Amino acid sequence: MKKIAASIVFAVACASAWGQTTVSGVVKDAETGRPVRDAYIRVDNSLAKGVTNSEGRFRITNLPDKKHKLSITHVSYAPISVSTSTTDELKLTMKPSAQNIGQVVVTGTGTHHRLKDSPVPVRVITADEIQSTNATTLSEALQKLSPSFTSMVNGLGATITMNGLTNDYYIMLVNGKRVTGNDKWERVNVGNIKRVEILNGAASVLYGTNAIGGVINVITDDSKNSVEVRNDFTMKNNGRLSESANIDVQKGKFGSFSSYKHEEADTWQLSPYEVNKKGETVETNKIASAGFHDDGATQKFTFDANDRLSFYAEGSYYRHKTDRPAEVYKYDIKHESYGYAFGMKMMATAKSYITFDYNTDIYNSKYDYFTDVKNKKGEVTIPNGSSLTRRRDRFHEAALKGVFTLADWNKLSVGTSYLVDAVKSPTEKIDKKMSSTFATFVQDEMTLKCGFGALFGVRYIYNQNFHSYATPNVGLMYRAGGLNLRANYSMGYKTPTINQMYFTEMAKNADRLTIGNKNLKPEKNNYYGFNADYQTSWLTISGNVFLNKVRDLIDYVTIAEGDEAMAKYGHETVRQRQNVNRASIFGATLAMNASLGYGFSLNAAYTYLKAKNDETEKPLDKTVKNAWTMGAQYAHSWGLYTLHANVNGRIYSRRYSTTYGYAPHYNMWDISTRHTLNLRKLTVEPGFGVENLFDWTDDRPYNSNYATLSPGRTFVVSCAIKFKY
Repeated sequence: MKKIAASIVFAVACASAWGQTTVSGVVKDAETGRPVRDAYIRVDNSLAKGVTNSEGRFRITNLPDKKHKLSITHVSYAPISVSTSTTDELKLTMKPSAQNIGQVVVTGTGTHHRLKDSPVPVRVITADEIQSTNATTLSEALQKLSPSFTSMVNGLGATITMNGLTNDYYIMLVNGKRVTGNDKWERVNVGNIKRVEILNGAASVLYGTNAIGGVINVITDDSKNSVEVRNDFTMKNNGRLSESANIDVQKGKFGSFSSYKHEEADTWQLSPYEVNKKGETVETNKIASAGFHDDGATQKFTFDANDRLSFYAEGSYYRHKTDRPAEVYKYDIKHESYGYAFGMKMMATAKSYITFDYNTDIYNSKYDYFTDVKNKKGEVTIPNGSSLTRRRDRFHEAALKGVFTLADWNKLSVGTSYLVDAVKSPTEKIDKKMSSTFATFVQDEMTLKCGFGALFGVRYIYNQNFHSYATPNVGLMYRAGGLNLRANYSMGYKTPTINQMYFTEMAKNADRLTIGNKNLKPEKNNYYGFNADYQTSWLTISGNVFLNKVRDLIDYVTIAEGDEAMAKYGHETVRQRQNVNRASIFGATLAMNASLGYGFSLNAAYTYLKAKNDETEKPLDKTVKNAWTMGAQYAHSWGLYTLHANVNGRIYSRRYSTTYGYAPHYNMWDISTRHTLNLRKLTVEPGFGVENLFDWTDDRPYNSNYATLSPGRTFVVSCAIKFKY
């Protein structure tokens, strides 16, 4: 420890003076000689890194005057490494690879691993894959690319189900920092995504409470070029428009990364009819999808004191406002989210580092009334123009973490965190409620001989309301040639949310009331998983089987109906959240990616899911038993021009709802093309496509459990412009 402490003091003291050497070079395709754009360069035993520009060039400054080893990776090329002690420009070549063998991931273990070397299986979705879908939101992209995701959407946002569990059971991160609130899916700027890492299963050891179902980590594309500017524009039927702009500047030790997104859509109906209380089908003006407009912006600053010490500070703001028709509704819904974060990363020794992060996320939801609301006597209770706060959420987290390489085969991670949740709801007459959690963890990774690897970890959690708990995990891996076998066990822990404990929610038709339950117990689970994948130069096949056993699952229970409910609560149906004892989720996924040569490739994935309440034997809410995704791609270059043509399809069986029963099965197919013009430092990429090619809509009467909110066949026009210097 004394040695580590001395290294920290030395690094800080020398921050302004250390780093006088520059490493630069050009990376080209070994077969065609063309520049390789967006190759990622990392300097081993250092925090320094870079990215190649449109000419394949990179430049990394602020390095100490010594020999350096560079690791170069790219999603479409085999990784390479090179050692250099010269300031002369390096000339490097990379061999194309049909399979993504060089991708580096961090989410599974909290440390950097090549995808094939990670002892915990992680699914990676790249920026190119997202672009091929014409998706304007992250949730839309994930549903098109992975059968593990399904969704339901209402006026308060999307409920995304991942492997049978809804939003509350997995964590979304952006660059490793937690995102909260109903708008977390819409807040992510799709045009600024580098990759998305998806970890299935309980991950409480690294990520704490709520990680019973897994983790989704969005890695943004913070370029290390001197200047990079990008603008993405997409337009679809029904007034749907999305635009994003990113400006990244790196000058010496300082970096600035700015991002802005705007999205809007018109209102649309799926059916002009609804079923009234008498069971009659009548005409209606009620809508399935409300018009909206939203805006979001983020700003991040970095300071690289030297190649072993860096700092960052960032802030974000997001606003979502519905545009609902006045002839149907009395108010619009407005959501606002903003936050800030800062932190540092420091190399304590040549192969060990320490990080500190502080993150605050704030979410506000309001009702904006555009019509007077009157009581039965005709008196105005809420005047036109009023703005009533529905709820205010506050989230704060501070985390300190160290990763120490004890030997070439052994890496130890330790850390501690403190987080606070606070919620207030004036409309529900609920004063501020708070919950704080302290946690500390330790994890040991070992890479043994003969292809074996192992991971062991444990996290201790103390919550002010529910006291102490510990969650362990174990991961084992064996690799032989192109075959990887992984087995893992992990325990999860989730404290009840303040919303579940205290909030009262009334359904749109005011006939159903849901009340909180402050006597809820924490939910716990045991997750067992087995993964196998086999990879050749042109084919990857992977299979994943898991069993997730959840104890004290929180679900809705009807506590009063009919006359009794009306007399006591004033509503026909009254529900309460209760611990329904146990639930089990068995799942199996089979996926394939194949490169057929001549620019053609195929991918397909299938997920089987049996998610049930063990007490009632009924399916869990919002779950789908069978889901498929599939696609075919073609890419070819002619000089400065590259064509990308994609066909994507997804098929879902019936989705279950505890309130409405089953939504129908459906399938959808999309076609998209991108046309890339590489003009030295400028890249122009127009795109054209068709979504929902066969014009399928769920046109059942209003307030049905809609399978999808798609308005039908949609034509897509897009254009991306990127400048790199």
